[in-house]
Amino acid sequence: MSSSALEPAAPDLVCQMDNVQGMVDAFSAVRWKRHQDAVIELSEHGVVLIVEETSCLQAKVYLQRELFIRYEYHAEGRPRFGVSLGLFVDCLNTFSAPGRSSIIEIRYPGPDMQLLIKSVDSLDACIYAEIRTRIPDTISWDYNFEPAGSSPLSFTVKSAALKEAIDDLEWPGSSIKISLQPAPPCVTFKGEGHGDLQIDFMYYANTDLLIAFQCDHQISYRYKYKFLQAATSNLPSSVIRDNRGSKLTMGRGGMLKVQHLVSVARPSTSHPHVDSAGYQQPSRIAYIEFFVKPEVNEDAANDS
Repeated sequence: MSSSALEPAAPDLVCQMDNVQGMVDAFSAVRWKRHQDAVIELSEHGVVLIVEETSCLQAKVYLQRELFIRYEYHAEGRPRFGVSLGLFVDCLNTFSAPGRSSIIEIRYPGPDMQLLIKSVDSLDACIYAEIRTRIPDTISWDYNFEPAGSSPLSFTVKSAALKEAIDDLEWPGSSIKISLQPAPPCVTFKGEGHGDLQIDFMYYANTDLLIAFQCDHQISYRYKYKFLQAATSNLPSSVIRDNRGSKLTMGRGGMLKVQHLVSVARPSTSHPHVDSAGYQQPSRIAYIEFFVKPEVNEDAANDS
């Protein structure tokens, strides 16, 4: 028997990342309850983490392969495995030191199908962790997002303003109706319950808050408050600090897509990272998407 026959098969993925805190921020943004399972999907293009709640809310974190300083992919197809999201985030946190750029290596699978993580940037010590994985349940609903028509129904609002508006809408104790109207261009969030609260974002009146708007007909849908809150409650402080915008799009049937951008750039130091081509790498971004099903179709006739 040849020696090569005795060698273990190469893992599906070996990758390294130089900003653990950025990964923690991105995954924490979709952690809306204490005990939460996640599905991780691997591909040659990068890593996607998926979480779901009662077939009405789904979130995805995209870490494109360009975010990693090393990305070796050997699998066929797109392997998936399940993990505890809380355990995964807490584990990554142990590799992140404030004010310091840590480099970690992630391998999957280990000998017993574990997710293996270790630090690789210290000569003095090595932190090593194994996370047990499971066979994932089937994703229970189709999260493919379809446009509502030929013209997009979308708006982009400053993330801090969006989070503040949804936080304020908690006290009416009801579902939230989101309405878009083209003339005058306006987005309205309205809660009617123990009290009434309406928040308007006028496009031309305050383009510092509502920074983009596309709508050619009036439309409105209601969404459960807890699902809208989950889409904004754990935005990383870096998103607020960087004054980023969040994009909301209404798709066919009132499916709401909420998109955030989280920086996973290496923290700036006195010696910024310069790649082999001799130039400094640009800021790197993780893409986060939430898909929220409507509670009540308020205006189905206008969504044809």
